[in-house]
Amino acid sequence: MDTLVNKRVRSSGSIKGPLFSWPWQNLGSYKYILFGPLLLVFIYSRIYEKRQSEYGWCMHILILSSLRGLVHNLWSSFQGLFFINRNRRLSQKGIDFNQIDDEWHWDNFIILQALVASIILLINPSMTNLPVWKTSGIIYCIIFHIGLSEPLYYWLHRLSHSSYFFQQYHWLHHSSQVNHPFTAGHATYLEQLFMCLIIGVPITGTTLIGHSSVIMFYGYVLVFDFLRCMGHSNVEVVPHHIFDAAPMLRYTIYTPTYHFIHHKDMKTNFCLFMPLFDVLGKTMNENSWDLQREISSNEGKKAKAPEFVFLIHVLDIMSSMHVPFLFRSLSSWPFTTKLVLLPLWPFAFLGMLFMWVTSKTFLYSFCHLRGNLLQSWVVPRYGFMYFLPFAKDDINYQIEEAICMADRIGVKVLSLAALNKNEGLNGGGKLFVMKHPDLRVRVVHGNTLTAAVILNEIPNDIKEVFLTGATSKLGRAIALYLARRKVRVLMLTQSTERFKSIQQEASLENQNFLCQVTEFQSAEHCKTWILGKWAMPREQRWAPPGTHFHQFVVPPVFEIRKDCTYGKLAAMRLPDDVQGLGVCEYTLERGAVHACHAGGIVHLLEGWKHHEVGAINVDDIDLVWEAALRHGFKLI
Repeated sequence: MDTLVNKRVRSSGSIKGPLFSWPWQNLGSYKYILFGPLLLVFIYSRIYEKRQSEYGWCMHILILSSLRGLVHNLWSSFQGLFFINRNRRLSQKGIDFNQIDDEWHWDNFIILQALVASIILLINPSMTNLPVWKTSGIIYCIIFHIGLSEPLYYWLHRLSHSSYFFQQYHWLHHSSQVNHPFTAGHATYLEQLFMCLIIGVPITGTTLIGHSSVIMFYGYVLVFDFLRCMGHSNVEVVPHHIFDAAPMLRYTIYTPTYHFIHHKDMKTNFCLFMPLFDVLGKTMNENSWDLQREISSNEGKKAKAPEFVFLIHVLDIMSSMHVPFLFRSLSSWPFTTKLVLLPLWPFAFLGMLFMWVTSKTFLYSFCHLRGNLLQSWVVPRYGFMYFLPFAKDDINYQIEEAICMADRIGVKVLSLAALNKNEGLNGGGKLFVMKHPDLRVRVVHGNTLTAAVILNEIPNDIKEVFLTGATSKLGRAIALYLARRKVRVLMLTQSTERFKSIQQEASLENQNFLCQVTEFQSAEHCKTWILGKWAMPREQRWAPPGTHFHQFVVPPVFEIRKDCTYGKLAAMRLPDDVQGLGVCEYTLERGAVHACHAGGIVHLLEGWKHHEVGAINVDDIDLVWEAALRHGFKLI
């Protein structure tokens, strides 16, 4: 059935009827200036108090529009909390970048209904003189909704699935592969004009008979949006026990499962909120309540174990807000500090403290690749914490707990990200493998592929490089590999003993290519720098003009030299057949992951049974690189 739905949507995807597009489509994100006149009128009324009562409705429309956006975003956040709702998900697919882009302007209907309401109130100002509360108005509003809005929506919805209207309009709504609260607003201009009628009938009707109130106005609109978001959620939130205790309720309120079935079988379940009208119209899917019971009963049961886990951590408070359950749209683009995030900084700080106290690893994102479920888990620790001496044992405990949990549920490969595999912290993951020799999950630091990416970014004709962090796990492997290529490596280190140890690992004929230096000034004539440790501005100034800075330091160095170029952290583009990916990994572009992440996935796809921890095997660098290319990974 799902295949038939997709075929019908694809066959209609290029057809657009009259009033398909939005009048302000060309404005893009500047569309919010359409609220400008309402704001200006409200400000004007506040200055001239004699007109305040006449135009006070402008304030209510602005507040209500903001609250409607908040309702949708809160539902979006709830759906993105995979670690809470993963057992009650209706579709196991992930929301990809295409769906996020298609639904980018999901809130157009809020602007439209605000404008329509403004026009009506301008024409008939008497409708603005409302009491705060009137019980009879609530009752009449419900009566108008059940008697007019529900049947009107039902028949218009069935009409939209007729051959002509579906091909010209309604295919857009069904083009979303995974239900999401934003999908509720993803429709054409004509359809949202009809929705203005649906939501406007109870409010207008109750007002015309003199029983409306401010609470009725706010309450009906917000409850309407709440139920729409609930129905389009990909998470079942209604317990089946409610319908067991009161069977008649199943005809008065729909569930996410009920509407989910409509997106799979488009000939059934057309109602707005009340399945009663599907019963009367003989369009209710017979499996609706059985499937709802099955999914609702999954609470507490084990979800499918992923084949691969990438164990990450948060870098700082600002980047902690680059998560799909906060702003789905922002997390779908590379992280940058946005002005819209600054007011949320105090809340993010409190979130950091909460995470520090609870210390629970949570599911961040997931996607699928060739039948394998790939997940990212987050250790609730921030970058600065890794440099606190007293936090070392606690951080290792959290990482160990995540590894043991992955082992219990059947994960095949767990890859350690960034500081989670710090040499001084746990020896690149070696600590955990030695402590738990019977692990079935393969622990991988992925640095072999990281080294391969950095080395393959260096032109073949380079004769000399300057390397900081030279005695680290990555620095050692890069130095030894370049020495094999007859490249002179200036290794910045104060430890002669550690330098000598690495030099002796090279063959006798290549040892002369490894040179110890103890200050940045030694590289003032070298135009290829590989940074494995932080380089301050005063240290970068020793680089000659035209220098390119390769780097594997976390976080990346500040780009202060205008006459030099800076590489990003080692990364690769995922294979083209990855599915359900809708989150950018930190500052990386869409579809790209850090090389250590890619290295773990390659470990899984190759079916390697060894742990990749501790020192990098230089002989494996080319092997891992060739495997990555063979599986469709690409160098950025």
